[in-house]
Amino acid sequence: MEAVAKGGRDGMKSTACMRSGSALGDPDKLRNPYPSVFGRLRKLGLFILLLGSPALAERDLTELSLKELLNTEVTSASKQGEKVARVAAAIFVITQNDIRHSGATTIPDLLRMVPGLDVAQINPNSWAISARGFNHEFSDKLLVLIDGRTVYTPRFGGTYWDTQDVVLEDIERIEVIRGPGATVWGANAVNGVIDIITKKASDTLGGLVKLGGGTQELGFGTAQYGAKVGANASYRIFAKGFDRNHFPNLGGENGQDGWHLLHSGFRADASLSQTDSLTMQGDIYGGQEGSQFRRIVSISPPVNQNVNGSAALAGGNVLGRWNHIFSSRSDITLQGYFDRYEREGPKSRESRDTYDLDLQDHLTLGKRNDFMWGAEYRYTADHTVGTIDQSWLPATRTLHLLSTYVQDEISLKPDRVFLTLGTKLQNNYFTGWDFDPSVRVVWTPGNGHSFWAAVSRADRTPSRRNIDAHIDVSVFPGPGGTPAELTVLGNPDEESEHVIANEVGGRGQFTSWLSADVALFFNHYSDPATREPGPPFLALNSGPAHLEYPSVWSNKMHGTTQGVEVSANWKVSDHWTLRPGYALLEMHLRTDPSSQDTKSVAATEGGSPRHQLQLRSHMTLPNHFAWDANVYYVGRLPAEAVPSYTRLDTEIVRQLGEQLELSFVGQNLLRDHHLESNDSFTAVTTSQVKRGGYVKITWWFR
Repeated sequence: MEAVAKGGRDGMKSTACMRSGSALGDPDKLRNPYPSVFGRLRKLGLFILLLGSPALAERDLTELSLKELLNTEVTSASKQGEKVARVAAAIFVITQNDIRHSGATTIPDLLRMVPGLDVAQINPNSWAISARGFNHEFSDKLLVLIDGRTVYTPRFGGTYWDTQDVVLEDIERIEVIRGPGATVWGANAVNGVIDIITKKASDTLGGLVKLGGGTQELGFGTAQYGAKVGANASYRIFAKGFDRNHFPNLGGENGQDGWHLLHSGFRADASLSQTDSLTMQGDIYGGQEGSQFRRIVSISPPVNQNVNGSAALAGGNVLGRWNHIFSSRSDITLQGYFDRYEREGPKSRESRDTYDLDLQDHLTLGKRNDFMWGAEYRYTADHTVGTIDQSWLPATRTLHLLSTYVQDEISLKPDRVFLTLGTKLQNNYFTGWDFDPSVRVVWTPGNGHSFWAAVSRADRTPSRRNIDAHIDVSVFPGPGGTPAELTVLGNPDEESEHVIANEVGGRGQFTSWLSADVALFFNHYSDPATREPGPPFLALNSGPAHLEYPSVWSNKMHGTTQGVEVSANWKVSDHWTLRPGYALLEMHLRTDPSSQDTKSVAATEGGSPRHQLQLRSHMTLPNHFAWDANVYYVGRLPAEAVPSYTRLDTEIVRQLGEQLELSFVGQNLLRDHHLESNDSFTAVTTSQVKRGGYVKITWWFR
């Protein structure tokens, strides 16, 4: 189990109310604009290393005791601050210390350290990430938030990980819940919630400059500055960018899938009075990424071909949050945001505008009840332009989401036994009202241990892909030489998927040097998506005459998943910490008797690893060095012909005083390249993850 430095979500709950307990691009545009940065930084880094004074202070990143870790506060499980020991859910927290010594440069690579979370890289700019099974490029049962802003796209269902770019030094923590979170977060929080929480502006005063480069991380940099405005307000502004190299494709050739992005933004926090606080923040980004993908070049004659393409990325958002304290027993939070993004290519063009307004009210009723309720309205509108491979009918859709929830935590025995009852009522985009209740109980005996159990329901709502899309997969010679086409069609009658999740777990400190966290789950799913084959027909109105073999989205699957997730903190000594983890997943899915889908069960069960193991080591060394080594083992994916693999990432850090740090990082060191995902329904062609290394210099100043 991991935990965090004290503090809850900024503005979501005040201290007074915390419980004490279509376009093809030119791949040449993706070439490296910084061809010699690695060589220059390597020479500079070695020079600084030789000159570093051994008298300068070093940062001991194992300084928090295990007891302090268990008593810190998180917010994702119930939308209000609570100690980790009292969370009735399988929660794992990635701290800023974990981030600084992970060697990771992206959020997906940070998430590899979470037991039970499956992170599979498809190419340099695409990932498949899910919890407790059902993993694919757009994992539609995992909800991701950044400072309370949902980044789940209703077009495909899932997250565009290539544009979730955050200054890693600004992240306070990443809270990852494995298991349903629908009671407070709503639809699509089925198998997990990833909540990325950034620091207040007052915690990032002064300047930050970071530069680096290497073999895969060709060049990257961040510049940031924060300051106070008067006595009660502060702000920060930043600009960052990176250029990442391509991976080899399955044939070992250039995958033409490099990636670069420029990103800037701001955050401002102000105390308007003793009872009112305000946060404003925003981001804007632009970039381009390459990919290879299989495209229908001609229907007659039938020709499929792997082609190189690129996608132009652009977007931005602005968010405001106001918190008002009525008394030590009551407060209210109002949050609103606007988000816009545009994606042009490689297979279609999409633009989307989203407006969201969220109200949360918290009341302490008597000595035993901690009550919350809230309401949310979201408006999202998109416009899509297809290609020969796919179309969207209608091309433009406006969607509305309305939800409300209530939750009551009841203290059955003060400081020992807590019962939480809650439910979410949500009118989703396509299928009407869904009802997501949960019952959670936690027992804290007072000896450094806690035990919890939960039963909850959650829903995955259909995406536009399930309802509106017409996707042409491939063409081939049909009977008598007639051209034929395989297509996947949307189904206006597609329904929501449902899960009933049963979970138990425990966490605790066994000695002054060992703590552990265990979670077990048994989930029952009804109505997961299938692709039902339809009778072939002769198409005469879409290009040359050809036979069309359709498959239509439906809800004709059911089954169970079960497993166990274990993590531990072992302080071997004052200077060495080990963090092992293990996850076991068993999936038993079936199609309904009326289903004719013969592929989805095998593809779903065989697309997530049965076993995952990890061991993370952090060691502080003499002369202001620190060494981190992270080993990850992922079991094979039989449905995708992906063998098991072991990945080793390591980082050596030289602390050059309180303000300067030099890092040498190696990633995927055991093999030159390996495969992590090969899903046949991935939108882009899979590449092989490449061995890489980079050097980084970070300078903090006031």
